Amino acid sequence: MADTFSLRCYSYLDRMQPQYAAFVGTITQGDLPTEGMAALYIEVSPGNEVFRLVDIAVKATEARPGAQIVEREFGMFEIHSRSQAEVLEAGASVLDRIGLRIEDRVKPEVVSIQIITNVDPYQSQLLNRFRRGSILVPGETLLVLECQPAAYINYAFNEAEKGATIKLIHISAVGRFGRLWLSGSEAEVLAARNAAVKALEDLEGRQAR
Repeated sequence: MADTFSLRCYSYLDRMQPQYAAFVGTITQGDLPTEGMAALYIEVSPGNEVFRLVDIAVKATEARPGAQIVEREFGMFEIHSRSQAEVLEAGASVLDRIGLRIEDRVKPEVVSIQIITNVDPYQSQLLNRFRRGSILVPGETLLVLECQPAAYINYAFNEAEKGATIKLIHISAVGRFGRLWLSGSEAEVLAARNAAVKALEDLEGRQAR
């Protein structure tokens, strides 16, 4: 199986933070997560395998699926539970099925970072038109962070929320790149940036081909 499957992302969130969990609740089409739950994001190629892998994960454990997406050649799914052990066991069942280890995942890469201080009212209005999180207020500092593979952006924001007092504006975790937008005071946004970047850099994995 190891020659057939590519493990693009294996991202474990030990405890979903309040804003992150609330945001996921606005976009998920599956079981609704709540603050404090553990979650796991897995992205694989070929994409259609996610249907079989979700089936394995939920039948083997008490974990519940929140997302199941296939986009072009990649497939991604999310599972969550109040029990960290159940989520980890679900992940182990999936890895066993595809014949890979956590270390076989692609190591996340920060693609770009932008910090915009004193956001202009017109720009804040543009961003507020599509956001699913908090409203971006003019005068705040805005962080836009982009990484690949895309699903790792969820882990990046969850760790940023642990390390700083900021507002979640929006997260996009589907496609080639994952992106997050968050805002707050300049000092808190810098702390959030540092926490998110460190979280991604500390994850082990292989270099993307």
